[in-house]
Amino acid sequence: MSTLRFHALKQISTRKPVEVQEPHRRSEIYATNVFNKKAMRQFLTKTSFNSLMDAIEKGTKIERHLADYISTGMKEWAISKGVTHYTHWFQPLTGSTAEKHDAFFDIDDDLSAIEKFGGSALVQQEPDASSFPNGGIRNTFEARGYTAWDPTSPAFIWGTTLCIPTVFVSYTGEALDYKTPLLRSLQVLDSAATKVVQYFDKKVKKVNATLGWEQEYFLIDKDLANSRPDIMLSGRTLLGHAPAKGQQLDDHYFGSIPSRILNYMRDLENECMLLGIPAKTRHNEVAPNQFELAPIFEEANLAVDHNLLLMDVMGKVAERHNFKVLFHEKPFAGVNGSGKHNNWSLATDTGINLLSPGATPMKNLQFLTFFVNTIKAVHDYEELIRAAIATASNDHRLGANEAPPAIISVFIGSQLDEVLNELEKVTDGKLSPQEKTELKLNVVGKIPEILLDNTDRNRTSPFAFTGNKFELRAVGSTANCSNAMTVINTIVARQLEEFKKEVDALIATENMKKDDAIFNVLREYIKASKKIRFEGDGYGDAWEKEALKRKLSNNKTTPIALKAKISPLAIDLYTRMEVMNEVEIQARYDIEMEEYAKHIQIEGRVLGDIARNHVIPTAIRYQNILIENVKGLKDIYGDSFKTYAEEQLRIIEAISGHIAKINKATTQMIDARKKANKLTCIEEKAIMYCDEVKPYFDDIRYHCDKLEVLVDDELWPLTKYRELLFTH
Repeated sequence: MSTLRFHALKQISTRKPVEVQEPHRRSEIYATNVFNKKAMRQFLTKTSFNSLMDAIEKGTKIERHLADYISTGMKEWAISKGVTHYTHWFQPLTGSTAEKHDAFFDIDDDLSAIEKFGGSALVQQEPDASSFPNGGIRNTFEARGYTAWDPTSPAFIWGTTLCIPTVFVSYTGEALDYKTPLLRSLQVLDSAATKVVQYFDKKVKKVNATLGWEQEYFLIDKDLANSRPDIMLSGRTLLGHAPAKGQQLDDHYFGSIPSRILNYMRDLENECMLLGIPAKTRHNEVAPNQFELAPIFEEANLAVDHNLLLMDVMGKVAERHNFKVLFHEKPFAGVNGSGKHNNWSLATDTGINLLSPGATPMKNLQFLTFFVNTIKAVHDYEELIRAAIATASNDHRLGANEAPPAIISVFIGSQLDEVLNELEKVTDGKLSPQEKTELKLNVVGKIPEILLDNTDRNRTSPFAFTGNKFELRAVGSTANCSNAMTVINTIVARQLEEFKKEVDALIATENMKKDDAIFNVLREYIKASKKIRFEGDGYGDAWEKEALKRKLSNNKTTPIALKAKISPLAIDLYTRMEVMNEVEIQARYDIEMEEYAKHIQIEGRVLGDIARNHVIPTAIRYQNILIENVKGLKDIYGDSFKTYAEEQLRIIEAISGHIAKINKATTQMIDARKKANKLTCIEEKAIMYCDEVKPYFDDIRYHCDKLEVLVDDELWPLTKYRELLFTH
């Protein structure tokens, strides 16, 4: 057994559980490290508090002199909690977060030491950060990048640092982050949705997109993870033979949480409470050593920030418990991968969920308006949604083991499907009072006592309606939710704008009543978007054939899927809605294509290293042992030795065959990689890595995994699946 593998397994057996101190009530510590309303009232003047609340709730500008008061109050609050530094916390186009810490400490004019944090430092910083991906937005001679405070996401304390959520833009004003387009999309969605909802309720002045994400992850012992070069460098296992037991018994799913894991979860949830992350649910997922954390839903911008913060916190808490968190979408072959299900809905400032069926005909017409418009938006922009969840790592997950396929479709459940089919048949353009009443969705008969969720669960659907929200199940576990949410917000905003134009036109030109005009437009949308609705099994070949007939896209790889981001349809959408300009659109496409190529390049290098420097030498060492054994048998039995050495000879031959095939495929992979590296066009390079480099991975892995079964377990250098998945 290799030294690393032996040491890792030995360490686990001697570990003691980490003690976790929990508060009597978590509500007592919730958001105590967040500069929320309670902290603001205590540390801000009334004028600065009102100014900040107006900025948060109404989007008004904060005057610079008031920013000075706010920064002073924020500094005093942070210092009272032992904070020494502050940072602008932003989301560069790497998919993760970034920070540069500055001390409150400064030297005054008389050379005395002071704690200093002014309004200018709060509102804007120049971290430079010129090495982050920019897609050509930042030239060498104008490489400045600026961070600007986002007051709608509250500052928080992590460790001894005050973290201030910000946007990140270039010297010329283009967005260099994920937050800026998300904020723009939320703004246009608010505007479009508010205008439509006022058909039904004039009191509504604002509509927020809400998001409740579900974070899946694997938790692996730190020493075991560090013993695998592939996990350390690529976040997943590039080879490994399937264990005798995987997830086939479904005994891990929702099972009793192992005590060491539970200690980690308790510690993590305590940190979440302090940071205002409303963690609600924890449970075992389907695959061994796979788990899930889900919070209470929040306003989408804050929810995205909380998810990114959580991923950072999860990693740091894991270190305390000698664990490593794997966020990769498919860290282990043959078992479930991990997603980040995005539950999206719309909420008014009057407390109404616009995607929740109501108790009156009018409320149900309101529900139907937003429900059908969302489906129509997904129908028109399904390729753009697929592009939003496309990454090298998510490609491994889509279409297998309870993950949705690459074909985007909408699942709404049999009852709602029947409702839409019936509404489609109405020909006179008017809804009778009885038909409006039937929109209560009890079309199969009255449901006694409890109104059941009117949809089933479909794990194979990428976009499913689940009672009062849509669930985008296809988002990968490593993803920044902003990418997908920006698309959903923007396409729905665009669709609602078109809807209002058509309804207003019918009212003005056809002299229709408002309700009848709304229904006429919705009926046409139901017909036009019918092909995107699918209630069946998304995994089967039958669905692929049916999707082809419906002319739905099936972009199975990231380089193909990403092309939708620079299509005329996407450019028109983003520029018209002022969410991104053409420079920002092209930059993101280039960055994501380049990122794909780099991911495959890294994995290829790691796999080649493991194959030639770990697997082949170990196989040869074991083969030599067998050869010595055969020689010994020949010395004893002479020419009849083959009778006693038949199996050894067969294994020796098999090992030689696998070694030869590994070496040949590795050489071919390296040659293909060299050709790809010579390409200067980012798009061509990504496609070549996808089509001509990546296919060798499976071939190399197959023969390595065969050797894992043949070679003596005591010699095998890599920690095995049975150890990674079942040790805790």
